[in-house]
Amino acid sequence: MTEARALVTGGTGFLGGHLARRLREDGWDVTGTGRNTQAGKALAADGIRFQAVDLRDRHAVIDACSMIDTVFHCAALSSPWGRYRDFYASNVEATRHLIEACRQQGVRRLVNVSTPSLYFDFTDRLGIREADPLPSRQPNAYAATKRIAEEEALAAHNQGFESVSLRPRALFGPGDTAILPRLIRANNRTGVPLFRGGAAVLDLTYVDNAVDALVLAAKAPASAMGRTYNITNGEPVRLSDVLQKLFHRLGIPMRGRAIPYPAGYAFAGAMEFAARLLPGQPEPQLTRYTVALLGKSQTLDISAARQQLGYVPRITIDEGIERFADWWRGQS
Repeated sequence: MTEARALVTGGTGFLGGHLARRLREDGWDVTGTGRNTQAGKALAADGIRFQAVDLRDRHAVIDACSMIDTVFHCAALSSPWGRYRDFYASNVEATRHLIEACRQQGVRRLVNVSTPSLYFDFTDRLGIREADPLPSRQPNAYAATKRIAEEEALAAHNQGFESVSLRPRALFGPGDTAILPRLIRANNRTGVPLFRGGAAVLDLTYVDNAVDALVLAAKAPASAMGRTYNITNGEPVRLSDVLQKLFHRLGIPMRGRAIPYPAGYAFAGAMEFAARLLPGQPEPQLTRYTVALLGKSQTLDISAARQQLGYVPRITIDEGIERFADWWRGQS
């Protein structure tokens, strides 16, 4: 029996790396793309073909999709700050190149990784469903360009191949370089800012659960295609509770700083204004989007993924934090 052939964009990243290794373990013939050659060598050591492809290069993308059955599009420029044109090139144009490549090379299915940042409107929102209206204005360039990319990926469905999009929320686990490490560094510096007392209710997604969802999407029946699915751990938690568990597992005293939400939001706005006046417009230490992420509640309804994809989160948040803490201690 011929191995299923997968291309994982962003294979040198957090989610893409976990997915590429999982697919290889499951018997897929896997190619991972990325621009981090050091991480690419680590993929190759695990039996994954690595290609240093810049997704903004149309011809290189078309070549990379040759002899591929399923494309998992995990690559993205993800940041709360930056120039719109950079996000547009990395998120929109790169996705367009992949869509064209899928058509030209006869790819069977495109599994696109989108983001629940599309839902964010700086208010408390609980149990958001995929069909709920999206805000008329996106919170930042990342969300705005990912929305365009998702729309184009889904619009391409049945134009020579099948496509589906997943919106995983707040990924964490071993190898995470974003969410939990940032909170740990903030705790070590001046303390974790707790807007509204850390009472915000949020969803997290352990990375292996997100990988499960991606694999399920690749194998799902055609009736499940052409849609978008929320992906989380399905266990909403208070921010303050998560932080207490994290620092307890790490054996580090938690240093929380209670900051009134309006004051934090105004201060972040001032930092953004100052950053725009500096050469290169460097990312400020705090943005209004980050303040709102930590201060406003947002949870997602994952009923559609459960029913249509058969998604069942295997690793709980508590177990995931334990695994992350063990890995983090091992890095020091």
